[in-house]
Amino acid sequence: MTERLPPAPGVAGRVVDARLSLLDRQVLDIDGEPVTAVDDLELAGLQAGERLDERRPPTITALISGPILTTRLFGGRTPPSRLHRIAWSQVAEVGTVLKLRVKGDTLEVTWFERWLSRNVVGRIPGGRHDPE
Repeated sequence: MTERLPPAPGVAGRVVDARLSLLDRQVLDIDGEPVTAVDDLELAGLQAGERLDERRPPTITALISGPILTTRLFGGRTPPSRLHRIAWSQVAEVGTVLKLRVKGDTLEVTWFERWLSRNVVGRIPGGRHDPE
């Protein structure tokens, strides 16, 4: 005799498997330019140590990105001040990449690339324009 599974809970919105569809995915801005990759997620409706209630699943409030490679290699935790949040409301599409509703230049996560371009690459002769 086969056992019947209980029906799936009714959920408003789209159910997404975070490990498969969100984590380590490339994030593109509204113009299709690469912005960052998703390192972690910020969730609402779930507290640390709390058991998951299938009737009220957690919701994503933000994508988290930042310099976490060193902590993956050497252990420890990245200080919260070094992590950058992209509000979930700014995500337009979830697919093989995540597409945003805004330009990447308006996000805090791209500050290092802008600084590097202005202060390092821009000082190299020919670094301020595209190659011919």
